[in-house]
Amino acid sequence: MPANTPASDNAGGATGQWFKSRTSRQWWFDSGARALDFAYTGAMGNNPEWERLHTPADLATWLEGRFEACDGTVTDRDLTDAKGLREAIASIATTLSVNGDPDPKQIDIINLFAATPDVPPRLAGGNLQAGRTRVRTGQALATMAREAVFLFGEEQHERIRECAADDCALVFYDESRSNNRRWCSMQRCGNRAKVRSHRARTAAR
Repeated sequence: MPANTPASDNAGGATGQWFKSRTSRQWWFDSGARALDFAYTGAMGNNPEWERLHTPADLATWLEGRFEACDGTVTDRDLTDAKGLREAIASIATTLSVNGDPDPKQIDIINLFAATPDVPPRLAGGNLQAGRTRVRTGQALATMAREAVFLFGEEQHERIRECAADDCALVFYDESRSNNRRWCSMQRCGNRAKVRSHRARTAAR
C-alpha cells in the first residue's frame, strides 16, 4: 500500500478507499459516506476494474474493514443481497447528483434493508456485555441502508453531488461544514483544475 495511505484503516465507520486508474496509478477517493464507499465497490463508476465483490470472502474482507467486530461469515445469499443493496444505493446517488428523481423500486430496496436489525450503538465503559459481540453481515448491510436513508433524505440529498471536473463523474457526499466540496479528490481533479487555472493565468499574461 502506498506510503501516503490515510491514517485510518476504515474500521469503525471511517470512509474512503484506494482506486486504480486505467494507467494503474493508485489514488485515494473518499466518498464522504460508508454507504457510498460500498456503492463504489463495483456498482458505480462504469469501470469493471473497480469491482471488488467477486466472492463472499471479498465481501467479508470489505465489511471487516468498515465494521468493528464483524464476524466474517458471508454466504452466497449474503453476497447476492449485498449487491442488490449496492445497486440501489448507486442508482439513487447517481440520480440525485444530477437532480433527478430516484426510481421508487430502488427506494423500496433500501427501505427493506433499513427495516432489518442494524448494528446497535454501544456506550463504552460498562461492566456487562449486552447482546452479540460480533456483527453479522445482515446487520452491516442494514446499517449502510439506514445511512443511505439519511443521505438521500430531503434535508441531506442536496449534498450528494458529482465531481465538478468535466471529465469526471464520481459522486460523493459533501460532509463539510461549509458545504462547498467540488472535487472527488483534491489530489486528483482538484489538482488538475489548479494546474489548468495556473496555465490559463500564465498564458493571459
